[in-house]
Amino acid sequence: MGKGWKMDIRSIDHIELYVGDARQAAFYFGTAVGFRLRGQGGPETGLAGQRSLLLGQADIRMVLTSGLTAQHPASTYVQRHGDGIAVVALEVDDAAGAYAELVARGATPVTPPTTFTGVDAEVVTAEVGGFGDVLHRLVQRRGDRREFLPGAFEMDPPTGGDDGLLTEIDHLAICVPPGQLGETVAHYERVFGFSDIFTEHVEVAGQAMNSTAVQSPSGRVTLVLLEPDTSHRPGQIDAFLAEHAGAGVQHLGLRTDDIVTAVGALRGRGVRFAGTPGAYYDDLERRVGPVDAPLDRLRELSILVDRDHGGQLLQIFTESIHVRRTLFLELIERRGALTFGSGNVKALYEAKERELAATATAQGVGA
Repeated sequence: MGKGWKMDIRSIDHIELYVGDARQAAFYFGTAVGFRLRGQGGPETGLAGQRSLLLGQADIRMVLTSGLTAQHPASTYVQRHGDGIAVVALEVDDAAGAYAELVARGATPVTPPTTFTGVDAEVVTAEVGGFGDVLHRLVQRRGDRREFLPGAFEMDPPTGGDDGLLTEIDHLAICVPPGQLGETVAHYERVFGFSDIFTEHVEVAGQAMNSTAVQSPSGRVTLVLLEPDTSHRPGQIDAFLAEHAGAGVQHLGLRTDDIVTAVGALRGRGVRFAGTPGAYYDDLERRVGPVDAPLDRLRELSILVDRDHGGQLLQIFTESIHVRRTLFLELIERRGALTFGSGNVKALYEAKERELAATATAQGVGA
């Protein structure tokens, strides 16, 4: 980063989803995923044309916003893309300075610095373009951090803590159209001061994608950028781009300290997770080494395990709850691993092939 750099991107302050029905979405995230309602805003608090609900769990803050008019940005976003993450908010020391610096470096200006003042808190925000139709909101906080946007959100009285199953946002996985990965990575390096921390090409079953993870200097903001390789047959990245109508957040990675407990609890509340072939676990410890978790429990819950140079990670993906089958969640427990489980892509495919072969053999014997 060059001389005069004004930004210190500390972390993800919050994410904002634009959704067709904020109350319905809040019901799912609350009853199934364990978030608690922390505050709300709308026309009565000066948020014209929208209804917004603030949910929280540990250090994760999520805003669900629905447009109340056809012209509101949330309405037009949902019409084009369906429900999805439309704002990734970044906490900074100086929102006005960061905004000016980003625009000078080539970011698209969207909303100039705005100050929200309350009795015990002051919050300054500004917005610039990110990727596709997704914005970055710069957030500077002073005073009582429990206040979200003083004057614009009425905070609900505390109704007890959350269940502590999910602790923080680990990363966001973002799909970009073919040919745009390099320029998107360069944009985050040049404009936001991020660094390329991990790049790979994943190929399996005739499908392929390119992936690059970029990270803020603080290490607290990680974006995993995914691009389909069009020299291979279409796969899940192509499907997302078609259903979402362009670039966007494919999944939100949420960190947990105990994935077995978290998945068990969320399953009990109705969260549906992607299944895993039983054959995957037959080969697991040969592939990743001893796992400090009961294999029968991992198999029962369909939890995946991968290893990199730093250690192991355990992960699982939910099924999408959205009509377009786009945005979904990932639960991830890091046991030293620094990457994102790409070894599981090939392992899952090979396991499925073994399972299909075994089924075919059994059917042949029984014929």
